[in-house]
Amino acid sequence: MILFSSRTGIYCHRVRLVLAEKGIGAEIVYVDPEDPPEDFVELNPYGNLPSMVDRDLVLYNSRIIMEYLDERFPHPPLHPMDPVSKAQARLVVYRLKQDWYALLEEIERLGDKKSAKAKKRLRESLVSAVSIFGAKTYFMSDEFSLIDCALAPLLWRLPSHGIELSKQTEPVRAYAKRVFGRPSFRESLSEEESDFAGNGLLLSA
Repeated sequence: MILFSSRTGIYCHRVRLVLAEKGIGAEIVYVDPEDPPEDFVELNPYGNLPSMVDRDLVLYNSRIIMEYLDERFPHPPLHPMDPVSKAQARLVVYRLKQDWYALLEEIERLGDKKSAKAKKRLRESLVSAVSIFGAKTYFMSDEFSLIDCALAPLLWRLPSHGIELSKQTEPVRAYAKRVFGRPSFRESLSEEESDFAGNGLLLSA
């Protein structure tokens, strides 16, 4: 099993977190998105990252890869077993992408100096979700799940974009502390991601 990954892409990070959480011994091959090797391009017609090869199977969408890994290696389970709860969890991951991921991507596209509005909207949206962060041990669950694998990499990147959370977001910071403290999260970080200083989220005013 081989995972083709960028060193800093958030979608790649969340797949690496699933691998680490499940203890899957996949080979991680870091690829420069601007200059991918020919053998990678031959595998993936879209040339996007992450991409995974498992024997004759080639997958190239982070959400598909995450769910495949959870079903291929069922212990520990990161998705609910019943269809209704599973569908609800998938919807949460989708909403994270549509709402918070979209704002983070706008910030990265515009640059820190031109993205003040997007930063404000992301900060305010996190504040509005404080009660959800504080309701359970993890996001909407007492068990670590694929939702957390999607959410934690986003929170880790906030300090690198100058996004600080105030004291009123203590449940968010407490959640981040729990997730960032998991051995699997530390293992999932590339050397470059380690420099994002996500722990700064816990120290903001």
